[in-house]
Amino acid sequence: QVQLVESGGGLVQPGGSLRLSCTTSGIAFSLYAMGWYRQAPGKQRELVTTITAGGSTNYAESVKGRFTISRDNGNSRVYLQMNSLKPEDTAVYYCCATLGIKNYWGQGTQVTVSS
Repeated sequence: QVQLVESGGGLVQPGGSLRLSCTTSGIAFSLYAMGWYRQAPGKQRELVTTITAGGSTNYAESVKGRFTISRDNGNSRVYLQMNSLKPEDTAVYYCCATLGIKNYWGQGTQVTVSS
């Protein structure tokens, strides 16, 4: 059974930092591209960042220079370090694992940036 479990969300003030984690099981993690997506209230889910099996990364323009994705193949985890957070970063953040036509999602973790 495939499971992706996000953690690390919460309430943070503007300018603050959070580190999200996504722990996976049931997949050959090192073969999968991993991504973080987010969905704000009333908006469509959008791509935040991805990392390939080989470690290449891609970021949405809105988070470049502030967010960093990384992966730990030994522990089947992917991380999202979020710095200089802004109110517009408020959303539910989802972890996604992709290999060919296989696509798995976590349940999401809420990030709220507010003073």
